[in-house]
Amino acid sequence: MDEGGNEAFAADEETLREGIGRRPITLADVAREARVGESTVSRVLRSHGSFSEKTRARVEAAVARLGYVPNRIAGTLASTGSRLIGIVIPSLTNIVFPDLLRGATAALEQEGFQSVIAVTDYDQDKEEAVVGSLLSWRPAGLIVTGLEHNPGTRRRLMASGVRVAELLDVDGPGLDIVVGYSNRAAGEASARHLAGRGYRRIGYIGHDLTKDKRAAKRYAGFREGLSAAGLSLAAEERVASPSSVEAGRHGLETLLARVPDLDAAYFSNDDMALGGYFHCLAHGLSVPGRLALFGYNGLDVGRLMPQPLATIRTPRVEAGATAARLLCTGGPATVVDLGFELIEGATA
Repeated sequence: MDEGGNEAFAADEETLREGIGRRPITLADVAREARVGESTVSRVLRSHGSFSEKTRARVEAAVARLGYVPNRIAGTLASTGSRLIGIVIPSLTNIVFPDLLRGATAALEQEGFQSVIAVTDYDQDKEEAVVGSLLSWRPAGLIVTGLEHNPGTRRRLMASGVRVAELLDVDGPGLDIVVGYSNRAAGEASARHLAGRGYRRIGYIGHDLTKDKRAAKRYAGFREGLSAAGLSLAAEERVASPSSVEAGRHGLETLLARVPDLDAAYFSNDDMALGGYFHCLAHGLSVPGRLALFGYNGLDVGRLMPQPLATIRTPRVEAGATAARLLCTGGPATVVDLGFELIEGATA
């Protein structure tokens, strides 16, 4: 892309961000100011259809007075004629994402829309490819996971003319609709809880933070929370394989072999924390007497453990349903922070 193209892309992205978190000037506002119908404003702005030069001048004057900037992905779904919504998730093996799908698909069905699902395996290049494939079907909207995307993916989303909902994160600027919670704040809350309970030798067990950006934000927030309490991570172990129960068990085993005097372990999610719990059971390590365990996501399996897992519960089903409803109603760009809940459990 040439220099002019880069400047135009930056301007488009800034335009999209301006509406986040407050009520933007809308097409209806311009129509009222110019004393014409919304369809007339739309025709003038697109330079398509019939209208007089006098009408064009009135609309352009209203646009200038109000500072209105057309949002290329803020049109209503009804105008597209499509009843398909694309949903892009990073994994089907982690129960978090089936929960998201359950909420989204139920809400879409109520509104008369159908979903088409694609999986990226936490690969941003693959995300760019599947987004392009879904857009070729001219969907009414797209639901994607997270706020970080390749430049190519962002360009495709912004130029597509469809609504976009980004889920499970609010730590950063979004393209259009953002529904989720702060991963960084969840990490900080986890650190405060462990420090407040008197734990001082705390280790971290996680997976590839270069691929899982939300886990990376929790990790950063956790370290910030420890620092605020005058602490630092005693040790950490990152497994090369995807997040799983087995990875958590192996990760804790490896970490304790290297640093045996830890008194608490913070895991990137509940799957891995469950694996850590299995390691403690297999080796006779008292939880939380010998070692405290803390997870993330608030999965049912953690609640049903013999000792309920200390964790952060996130509203995945609600996030999917909320995003789907916002897409279907065609409202303005917005950020919806659903928050999270710290579950004290019995392992920390």
